Amino acid sequence: MITELLEESPLTRGEVIGDVRHLMRVGEEELAFDAMCSWIYEDSHSITSAYYERLVVAAEEMDTPESVQKLVNSSKTDNPAPGR
Repeated sequence: MITELLEESPLTRGEVIGDVRHLMRVGEEELAFDAMCSWIYEDSHSITSAYYERLVVAAEEMDTPESVQKLVNSSKTDNPAPGR
């Protein structure tokens, strides 16, 4: 789930993507998810409403709703996030 969200995320910096993947490899899925959401917010990336909803579902499944709360007021667009 997180891998798919990461692949479809607007994140482009290799070190950020690498950090998220490292956290997933060592079993820190919740921390990886939180880091991914934080970088989307910190770098002021635009996300689609559909992508945001998928983040919300993932946060609920991982019991980490605080991970997406900061994205509530972030830029959402109907244009898809660039894929990799």
